[in-house]
Amino acid sequence: MYILRKPVALTGIFISALAPVFLPFLKVPVKGNWNLYQTDVSLFFVTYGLLALCVLAFFLRNVTFYRLCSKLYLGWCVVGFLAVYFKIHNYFGMKFVDGLLSQSLHLKWGWIVLFAGSLILLFSVQKNTLTSVSELGNEA
Repeated sequence: MYILRKPVALTGIFISALAPVFLPFLKVPVKGNWNLYQTDVSLFFVTYGLLALCVLAFFLRNVTFYRLCSKLYLGWCVVGFLAVYFKIHNYFGMKFVDGLLSQSLHLKWGWIVLFAGSLILLFSVQKNTLTSVSELGNEA
């Protein structure tokens, strides 16, 4: 049986909700720092959709669904990071131009905070190790 540590889950939801909007995810030379919405709109909306499913499972108190949604959210964050990374390094399909582009665009620290929020969501569910009174009576 799994239990949900609610303060930890709320911390993960709070971090995961604020990171894509306010933190820098990509440094563009002329424009400055971009958040996740400016980096890729579809990635932004799917990220918030999966986070909304986690919040829904949290408020419905369905721990199994919450675990599934938090695993999907972490997987989506990894896929999103890899998509942005490979898009930077292979945008035009020409080696010289892609090399110049990859040297000018830089990934920022917002990704680390997003991963931290998704890991907090994932680790907010723990296995219940308490034994019930009936189990103690059967062992004696």
